[in-house]
Amino acid sequence: MDIKRILEQLEKYLEENLATKSLSIFEDAVLRAAEAYPGTFESEMEDFIFSKKKPSFKSLLFRYIDERNLIDSEVYKKAGIDRRHFSKIRSNKDYRPGKNTVISLCLALELTREEADALLESCGFSLSSSEIFDLIIAFCLERKIYDIDTVNLILDHYNQKPLQQFA
Repeated sequence: MDIKRILEQLEKYLEENLATKSLSIFEDAVLRAAEAYPGTFESEMEDFIFSKKKPSFKSLLFRYIDERNLIDSEVYKKAGIDRRHFSKIRSNKDYRPGKNTVISLCLALELTREEADALLESCGFSLSSSEIFDLIIAFCLERKIYDIDTVNLILDHYNQKPLQQFA
């Protein structure tokens, strides 16, 4: 049997078996857990989610804006974000901005490192200790360097892409 035919057969086998077997194993595990703990599995899951769930990006962003007594236009102008883009953030509850947009908002709001981490995390982002770009942003937040032009100059000095203006 030649290798090409073996690979074709293997690919077909994987397509037919991998997804369905994985799904059935997962379904079996959920059913076993539900049977082992009748009536409690679902409520425990709901309790777990309720106790662990953090605020959404939108609610956290607008809480920070309100706490600082700022108006939207001050924030999006300082962040270098287009009014329409900011309007999309405000009006679409499921909207997820890019990491650079969130960083620009963190700088515009003059957030602490902890607040910035919380806002980034609410969108599924973080500042990595293994990325130069992220370390520069962390440095600027910790040193209260909030001016986006200054941050962009620092990023440029280290050959990193700047934060987008009008992202």
